[in-house]
Amino acid sequence: RSFDLILSPKGELKIVLLLQNNIVESYSLNLSAQVPQAARVSRITTGGHRSDVRTLAFSSDNIAILSAAAESVKIWNRATLQCIRTMDCEYALCSLFVPGDRQVLLGTKTGKLQLYDLASGSLMETLDAHDGAVWSIALSPDQRGFVTGGADKCVKFWEFELVKDESSVQKRLSLKHVRVLELEEDVLCVRYSPNQKLLAVSLLDCTVKVFYVDTLKFFLSLYGHKLPVLCMDISYDGTLIATGSADRHVKIWGLDFGDCHRSLFAHDDSVMYLQFVAKSHLFFTAGKDSKIKQWDADKFEHIQTLEGHHQEVWCLALSPSGDYVVSASHDKSLRLWERTREPLVLEEEREMQQEAEYEESVAKEEQPVVAGETQGETGLPGKKTIETIKAAERIMEAIELFREETAKLKEHEAICKAAGKEVPFPVNPILRAYGDITPSAYVLEVFKKVKSSELEESLLVLPFSYVPDLLRLFNEYINLGSEVELLCRALLFLLKIHFGQITSNHMLVTVIENLKKTTISRVSEARDVLGFNMAGLQYLKREMEAKDEVTFFADATERFEEKKRKRKKKEKMILAVL
Repeated sequence: RSFDLILSPKGELKIVLLLQNNIVESYSLNLSAQVPQAARVSRITTGGHRSDVRTLAFSSDNIAILSAAAESVKIWNRATLQCIRTMDCEYALCSLFVPGDRQVLLGTKTGKLQLYDLASGSLMETLDAHDGAVWSIALSPDQRGFVTGGADKCVKFWEFELVKDESSVQKRLSLKHVRVLELEEDVLCVRYSPNQKLLAVSLLDCTVKVFYVDTLKFFLSLYGHKLPVLCMDISYDGTLIATGSADRHVKIWGLDFGDCHRSLFAHDDSVMYLQFVAKSHLFFTAGKDSKIKQWDADKFEHIQTLEGHHQEVWCLALSPSGDYVVSASHDKSLRLWERTREPLVLEEEREMQQEAEYEESVAKEEQPVVAGETQGETGLPGKKTIETIKAAERIMEAIELFREETAKLKEHEAICKAAGKEVPFPVNPILRAYGDITPSAYVLEVFKKVKSSELEESLLVLPFSYVPDLLRLFNEYINLGSEVELLCRALLFLLKIHFGQITSNHMLVTVIENLKKTTISRVSEARDVLGFNMAGLQYLKREMEAKDEVTFFADATERFEEKKRKRKKKEKMILAVL
C-alpha cells in the first residue's frame, strides 16, 4: 500500500513497506555487495486487524471498544487507543458486551455463537446457534438474555445462566436456548423495544415485521423499501423505529401504528448501519458511500456528515453516553469520533453540503435543465464543465471591472470639475494591456472569447445580479452594430432563463424597450446583408458554370440521386410486370 526509502552514507539502502494486511516490514539492502540481496530487519504485526472489521460494540462504561473481523476479535481502550486484548475467532458478523463487561459474545458467519472471557482472553463456550450466518444480535432491555437472527429463517431467544465448571469450583457463565420464532425469509436484523414488549425483525423480502415478545404473535408489518432492510433501531422511548435499506433510503416509522413518517434519501449507496443516540431522537447512519451521517428523526433533517473514510463503511457503534462514535471501513481503519462543545450551525452545514454536491455534479458533467423545461431529445449544445464555470467567472470579473471603472470615471469627472482643469486619469493595467480600450469594450472582448458551445452553460451559471448590467451593455453593443449574431443569441437565452425576474423588475423595462428597437433594426440589417451576399454567391456560381462548363458538387449530387430514383422506379415496374 505504501513504501519509503532512505540511503545511508555507508551505501546501505533501507526500505519500509506497509502491506495490504496492515503489516509493516523493514528491509536492508547492501548496494556495495557484488550481488545485492534484501534482508528483512524487522516486522510489526501487532495492532489492527488483517481484514475488514464487520462488527463493533461499546462497553457499558464507555471505556472499552470491541472490534471483530474474519480472524480475530480485539478489545481497545478508548482513551489511549491501544489494543489491550486480541483473541482468535471465526468470521464475526455481530457482537455485544455481556452485562458486566467481563465477557463478549460474537455471532459468526458459520452460524455459531462464541463466548469469550476478557480477563483470560480465552474462548469459554461455542454453540451451534443457526444453520446459516448469524446476521444480527440484540441484548434484551432487562439484560438477562439476548436474541439472534440468522440466515436459516429463524429468530432464537437466549438467556444467560451460571453453570458449574468441571475444571474449577466456581461457576461460569453459559448460554441457554429458550425459544425460537420461525419465519418465511432470512432474518437480517433484530431489535428489542425499550420496554421489551415488542421485537422488530427485518427480512429478506424487504419488510420489517414486529412481534409481541411474550406470545410471539404478529403485531404489524412495515413495508415500503424496494430492497432489503439491512439495519434498523428503535428510539429510547419506543415511539419511533428507523430502518436503513440497500435502496439507499432511511424510513422513519411510528411504532404504535406502523405509519411511515418520512422517507429520506440517506446515502449514495446501501445504508449499512443505523443507531439512535441515547435518550434522543437523533440517529447516525453509515453507508457504502464511505460517509457517516447524523439525522434528526423529529424534524426529518440531515444534521451533519462525518467524512474521513475512503471506502465502504461496514458498521458503527455509539457509546451509551452518546459522546463517542466508532466506525469501521473497507479501508482497514477504525475511526473514533468525539462530540465537541462547539455549536453546530445547520445553515452552514447545508451550504457546505450544497457546495460539495455542486462541485461533484460539475465533475460528473451533469447537465442542468432550464427552469420550466423538461429534458427532451434536444438540449443545450454543451455540458456544464469546469471550463464553463471559468468562463462565467471571467464574465463576472469583467462586469465587476466595468462597474469599478465606471464609478472611478464619475469620480474623476467630479474632481476635474472641482479643480477647473483636466486631471490625469489612471488607466487600469488590464485595459492598458488590451490597448487602452474602454471598460465596456473589455466586457465585449471577454464575451467574444467564450467558446460558442459553452455560451449557454456559462450564462446559466451567471447570477442574476450581473444580468441587468449585461443587458445595458448589450443595448450599447447592438446599437453600435458589434457582434449582432452573438449578442442576440445570448440575449434570447438570458430572456429565456430569467424571464420572470426581468419582467418583474421595473428598472429593466426601459432597457428591454430600447433593446427591442435596436435589436429589430440591427437584425433586419444583418438579414439584408446575408440576403445580398447569398444573391451574389448564386450569381458567381452561375457565371462560373457558364464559363467553365462545370457542375458544382451539390447540383451533381442532386442529379445523381434523381437518376438513382428513376432507375429504382423502372426496376419496380419490371418486377411488377414479371
